[in-house]
Amino acid sequence: MADAATLGARGAAARIRSGALDPVALVEACLERIDALDARLRAWVHVDAAGARAAARARAAEARGGRFRGPLHGVPVGVKDIFDVAGLPTAAGAAAFARTLPTADAVPVARLRDAGAIVLGKTHTTEFAYRDPAPTRNPWNDGHTPGGSSSGSAAAVAAGMVPLALGSQTVGSVLRPAAYCGVVGFKGTHGLVPACGVVPLAWSLDHVGVLARGVADTALLVGVLAGRDLEPPVIRTPRLALVPELLERATPEVAAHVHASAEAFARAGAHVVEVGLPPSFAGVHAAGQTVLEAEAAAYHAPAFARHAADYGPEIRKLVESGLAASATAYIHANRARLAFREDVMPLLLAHDALLSPAAPAPAPEGLASTGDAWHCAPWSFAGVPAISLPSGLARSGLPLAVQLVQAAGASARLLGVAAWCEGVLGPGPAPAL
Repeated sequence: MADAATLGARGAAARIRSGALDPVALVEACLERIDALDARLRAWVHVDAAGARAAARARAAEARGGRFRGPLHGVPVGVKDIFDVAGLPTAAGAAAFARTLPTADAVPVARLRDAGAIVLGKTHTTEFAYRDPAPTRNPWNDGHTPGGSSSGSAAAVAAGMVPLALGSQTVGSVLRPAAYCGVVGFKGTHGLVPACGVVPLAWSLDHVGVLARGVADTALLVGVLAGRDLEPPVIRTPRLALVPELLERATPEVAAHVHASAEAFARAGAHVVEVGLPPSFAGVHAAGQTVLEAEAAAYHAPAFARHAADYGPEIRKLVESGLAASATAYIHANRARLAFREDVMPLLLAHDALLSPAAPAPAPEGLASTGDAWHCAPWSFAGVPAISLPSGLARSGLPLAVQLVQAAGASARLLGVAAWCEGVLGPGPAPAL
C-alpha cells in the first residue's frame, strides 16, 4: 500500500474498488500519521478513532461483497469543527458555552457519508471561523501560521494525515491556509454546496470549501458535495487574465513569482493578457466587511448578550461593530458588494480564469495571526468560484501559491483550467516531516 502521506483520494478509491487496498488499512495508516505528528502540529480537535475504525470495517465488508456506496467509498476525510457531525461535539473553536452535541450530520457531511467516505474526526478552526487563531501550526515550519480559519484542515491534508478535508470560506478561510500549507484549496459559487448544519459567520458570504492535494481529488470531492457531476472539462489553450493592480499589495517575491507563473503558462500555450478591474472594485473590501460585521452580529447577538466576555478579542470586536451598525449601512454595503459582482462578471466570463496571488506573502512567522486575506476577499464577497494552487517555494522554503478565479456558475470550468495549470506547474512538494 502506498503511504497515506502520498496516496490521493482518487487513487485510494480506485485501489479499494479493485481490492488492492483495505479501507481498514488506510484508516490505520492515517491514524498512525496523526499519532506521530499531531502533538506538534495540532491539526485535530477530536479524532474519532473508534468511529473511523468501525466505519472502515463496514466499508471493507461492503467492498468485499461488491457493494460500493459512491466515489469516496472507504476514503478518510477530515471535517472542520464548524460542521455538525452526529455524535461528535461541535465547538467552533470557542469556549464551552458554544459547544453542542449534534444528533444529525451537516448536509455536506451527510453527502460525504452517502458517497462512502469515512470521517476521521474534527479539525481545528479559528474561533467561530474568524481571526482569533487556532492552536494549529504550519507543517512546513511550525513557527509559522497555517492560516485560517480552516487551519486544521489545511495542515492535516498537507501533513499527510488525511487526503481530503472540509473547510469554509467567508473571506479567505480556505484558499489562504491552502496557500500557506502547500495544498489545493477550492470554493465554488456561493451556494453550490449547502451549508445547512454549518455554524455561520455571515450567511451571504459563507462558502463550503475543500482542501486536497491535487485538482483531480478536489473535483471529485466538490462533485460529491454539490450533488452533481463537476468533472472538469479538458482545457487546451486557456485564456488567462492578469490584473497588475492585484500584484501591488504583494511582496516583490510573490509578485515576481506570479509573473513567472504567467510566463510559464504562456510558454505552455495559454493566452495571457493584462486587464483592469471595474471601478466598483475600489469599495468591495469595505462593503464586504460591513456585511460580514452585520450578519455575524445578527447570528451571535443572543449568545453575545450572555457570554461577551468569553468571546476572543477579534470575534468580539466584529460582533460589537455589527451591533453598532445601522440597517441602512448594511443595505448600502450589500448593494455595493453585489454591484461589484455584476460589474466583474463580464470580465471573468471573457477568460478561462483570472490569475492573481492567493496571499500577499508566504505564511507569516508566529501564531498570533492567520495572515492577510485581501487577495481572496473580493471573490468571496462576489460569491464566485476560486481556487488556490501550490506553485513553488519561497526563498524561506515556505510554499507559494497562485489563485485562479472564474464567474459565478462556472465552477467546473475553473476546475478545468486549474487542472491545466497544475499540469504546467507540476505537483506541489510535500513538507519534510
